[in-house]
Amino acid sequence: MSDNEVLISVKDLCKHYNMGAIKALDGITTDIKKGEVVVIIGPSGSGKSTFLRSLNLLERPTAGSITFEGVDITSPKTDINKLRMKMGMVFQHFNLFPHLSIIDNMTLAPIKLLKMSKEDAKNKAQKLLDKVALGDRGNAFPSQLSGGQKQRIAIVRALCMSPDVLLFDEPTSALDPEMVGEVLDVMKDLANDGMTMVVVTHEMGFAREVGSRVIFMDEGRIVEEGTPDEIFTNPTNERLKTFLAKVL
Repeated sequence: MSDNEVLISVKDLCKHYNMGAIKALDGITTDIKKGEVVVIIGPSGSGKSTFLRSLNLLERPTAGSITFEGVDITSPKTDINKLRMKMGMVFQHFNLFPHLSIIDNMTLAPIKLLKMSKEDAKNKAQKLLDKVALGDRGNAFPSQLSGGQKQRIAIVRALCMSPDVLLFDEPTSALDPEMVGEVLDVMKDLANDGMTMVVVTHEMGFAREVGSRVIFMDEGRIVEEGTPDEIFTNPTNERLKTFLAKVL
């Protein structure tokens, strides 16, 4: 796959509730290319998380299509679980198994789903732990870690599956302010390594510094999208200008 190749193509995506009375997503169309860091911003209730969670069918769209690596994942014939192995997901809350050590949390999916040997899975997990400065925490349990450490573990746990894209749903919003930086630093390193990422976040500094493209959503629609410079320095849409005036 070349760097310019479209990894995910979204066409006219809709998600309606209450017989169409509530339009959480109202006709979203966009492409996400390999190596892009697409940052999605917007007010609460604008549909950001619903859009992100639709990309791996955690939310089932009402209409429209999502094509991932050439496969229409909205088709009932598609084995979504197989495709989800290539789409890492990092949530607000870390979703670590409390009864398992960190290394066991990380190796569970590669051993079960990718049929990796225990030794290979452990070696890979250890290298990733070293990369996020948690190399000595493999035998610890989630309860022994800070929020920032847990979220770094959640990120490298997703990386253990060697995904083609990482989806982040407000990965820092549940953290104490002083822990946000350590998680964002890991995400910056991933971006520098060329990982394709779609990130829903309230961290405007991250969007500005790391995003290759920023999407601003409101009322279930993409209202404006462009480079960080276009969005933050020269916004054209009045709703975006109002939003930025409140958050910057």
